[in-house]
Amino acid sequence: MESLDLSLPSRKKDVIFFPNMNSRLPIIPALALALAHSAEGAEKAASEATNIQQLNFMELFVQGGPVMYPLAGLSIIAATLCLLYLFTIRQNSVVSDRFMDAAESMIRSRDLQGLTSFSRRQSECMARITQRVLDFIIANPSVTLAEVREITESEGSRQAGILSSRVSYLSDIGNVAPMLGLLGTVIGMIQAFFDLSQGNEGVKQMQLSSGISTALITTAAGLIIAIPTMLAYAFFRTRTQRYIGELEAASSHLVALLQTLTVRAPQTGTGNSRNKDYQITNGQEG
Repeated sequence: MESLDLSLPSRKKDVIFFPNMNSRLPIIPALALALAHSAEGAEKAASEATNIQQLNFMELFVQGGPVMYPLAGLSIIAATLCLLYLFTIRQNSVVSDRFMDAAESMIRSRDLQGLTSFSRRQSECMARITQRVLDFIIANPSVTLAEVREITESEGSRQAGILSSRVSYLSDIGNVAPMLGLLGTVIGMIQAFFDLSQGNEGVKQMQLSSGISTALITTAAGLIIAIPTMLAYAFFRTRTQRYIGELEAASSHLVALLQTLTVRAPQTGTGNSRNKDYQITNGQEG
């Protein structure tokens, strides 16, 4: 009868849960190294994002090149003109109810000298027209109404031209700024391709992208200046046209008031005399 072998299995025959443990041990340092590289890459990306966020206005200005200086000058001029027009192109600076009431009162009382002095003390456009017309009437007591109307229209056109020409400066800036920005972009692209031709093959792509981004800064700056400037020009042009219309209406009213000073001129039989329809007198009538 055979005896049963109840002895424990030898160590070589023990149950092994990880038979290839020794071969898989090098994987752990590889995983650790990969995680370290991943963390380093994430930290580098975060650092680059922080640097992009910290890119301020002065750095962009410097990267834009020398064209940014005239663009900055244009922006300062445009802002100054907008503030100036906001305070000078107003209703009272063109024609005011106060001046028209005073002018009507003095004309009806035939006080042309007083109205002339009052007009010299005022700075509005209608005062300039009134002063010009009254100076002409005082210098020529026998002036006709047609000549008075002609003087009024010519001086009114001159004042309207002054108003329109002042506002047109904003339009000029709005047209020049994008062209300056485009010029800066072209100069930057020329410089970028020149540096590209001088560099090594490994850095050419990086130099090209950097040069293009730098060149486009001036175009963006020119558009940033031009768009608000043209909007301001449209606003002040509309206001100016409205005030010019009111100035024309006030000038016509002035001529109608001056017509109250007229009487029919007597017809003369001489051929050398001028045939005047109206005669404006400056003296007091009984």
